[in-house]
Amino acid sequence: INRSGKNEEKKGNTGNGKSESEGGKTAVVFSLKNEVGGLVKALRLFQEKHVSMVHIESRKSKRRNSEVEIFVDCDCSKKEFNELIQLLKFQTNIVSLNPPENIWTDEEISGYYPIHSTRILSFADLDCVPWFPRKISELDKCSQRVLMYGSELDADHPGFKDNVYRQRRKYFVDVAMSYKYGQPIPRVEYTAEEVKTWGVVFRELSKLYPTHACREYLKNFPLLTKYCGYREDNVPQLEDVSIFLKERSGFTVRPVAGYLSPRDFLAGLAYRVFHCTQYVRHGSDPLYTPEPDTCHELLGHVPLLADPKFAQFSQEIGLASLGASDEDVQKLATCYFFTIEFGLCKQEGQLRAYGAGLLSSIGELKHALSDKANVKTFDPKTTCLQECLITTFQEAYFVSESFEEAKEKMRDFAKSINRPFSVYFNPYTQSIEILKDTRSIENVVQDLRSDLNT
Repeated sequence: INRSGKNEEKKGNTGNGKSESEGGKTAVVFSLKNEVGGLVKALRLFQEKHVSMVHIESRKSKRRNSEVEIFVDCDCSKKEFNELIQLLKFQTNIVSLNPPENIWTDEEISGYYPIHSTRILSFADLDCVPWFPRKISELDKCSQRVLMYGSELDADHPGFKDNVYRQRRKYFVDVAMSYKYGQPIPRVEYTAEEVKTWGVVFRELSKLYPTHACREYLKNFPLLTKYCGYREDNVPQLEDVSIFLKERSGFTVRPVAGYLSPRDFLAGLAYRVFHCTQYVRHGSDPLYTPEPDTCHELLGHVPLLADPKFAQFSQEIGLASLGASDEDVQKLATCYFFTIEFGLCKQEGQLRAYGAGLLSSIGELKHALSDKANVKTFDPKTTCLQECLITTFQEAYFVSESFEEAKEKMRDFAKSINRPFSVYFNPYTQSIEILKDTRSIENVVQDLRSDLNT
């Protein structure tokens, strides 16, 4: 679960288990000088590398008036595609590449438009639109694209030399990778060591919450004790937590094997789904973890996700990320980091924490509310430029008057994101509707009017 705001990429590992020899749908956009014979030379390279062209379109270059851009949707192996790209680089300017997992299928593109509406976007228009899940079940695809598995520990990780702990982490990876939408979340029988570690974290943080946590957190925490078994001697089960959240704010949780890219993680929020780890940090140092664990998820995130206004704020960040460019997703992820992970708010004239990274860290929770912390007003335009720190305290924290204020600021910021459409979450079908033409917008407005009149 990459909530660091850093755009981590693992080259050559898409997480889908495909070999380089397997075929797949792929796309490339390249630009040529607008001269006779240029396209023929480029397309001859596709023939030489035995790359089958499924669809081809041309358009005026967005960068230079003297050039034309060619969109090619092709079917080939990863090896053939990579060899083709190396040759194309000598004759053309590569504008963009899309690996198979980021390509829209014919069925998805057909579903991109409301029934009976005029198709406005073409394949070529979509080459700049990264794939995103159109229905909640497609989050299964996002959750499989793990950048770093929970069993892959760095050498400086407290559990690196503990083979028993590493095997235990592998178990949690297997549980998460096997999970599919709609299934009950498997219940885990936590070991005595894991319960002890959880207990230390729970006990120490509980001492700080009355004076450091925001009122929304303090309102929901006793309810989690009552309905989800939040106790010092018990690690709550994700299934119980998910049922509780669904009733309170419409959010659910699902297990995940490790770090996701910001794009995939934020896509879950668009559906009010929170990807959640189930493993517990290493017992040798209960008050430190180099990565999010279930203590962080359950104590940091869950109490606030039960608040309807906070849930709406979280979902809107997710919705803004769908189909956005890598650069814009990075900005949204950074804003997420300094709000939902490390955000502060003002209540009764006092600073209070609502960020999960603070509410699950004893040391940083104390620091953020002390005179030593550098506290600034939350403004997405400047906050998105702040460096996110993972292994040390943040150099700055950002404060909002309320969740509502933060949400309104993020809404204004989202207007700067360049997409050829807007999106609407349909809560009945739990799917994303694309608002591109007048008819699609009218349909949503009509549905909303019907809801208000009943």
